[in-house]
Amino acid sequence: MVYVLALLIGVVAGLRAMTAPAAVAWAAYLGWLDLSGSWLAFMGSVWAVGIFTILAIVELVTDQLPSTPSRKVPQQFGARILMGALAGAAIGTPSGGWIAGLIAGIVGAVIGTYGGAAARAGLAKSFGKDLPAALIEDAVAIVGAYLIVSSLSVPVAP
Repeated sequence: MVYVLALLIGVVAGLRAMTAPAAVAWAAYLGWLDLSGSWLAFMGSVWAVGIFTILAIVELVTDQLPSTPSRKVPQQFGARILMGALAGAAIGTPSGGWIAGLIAGIVGAVIGTYGGAAARAGLAKSFGKDLPAALIEDAVAIVGAYLIVSSLSVPVAP
């Protein structure tokens, strides 16, 4: 189950790169995800929460701008993969499976990047404009991230 959650947080990173690590940082900070004593312990610091939250908010705003490049260009795609890897590794860490979590997060980020782009394009075509599709994607990423990390406060099998 842990690796499914790591995959899903990767999908969130594919939709909105910074929402995934922001959600994981909040989960660690609130004690829902125990990263103490691990190489990812910094994710539970007030600094990580603040930085990732600010970056997530900035991303939500800049994504609405017409000048924002496609999520599939190398820089954007790479950032999504890195953030999916980080968030997935964090979710896998308490069960001792950070490498499997990292891989699941990467796979999820690829799925989220391409799937999110296709879904948003389809919604934008249906609406006749991009903004409603972008706002729906924002909501899916935020609600999805919350549901994923809030489920971490309940014991799950590896």
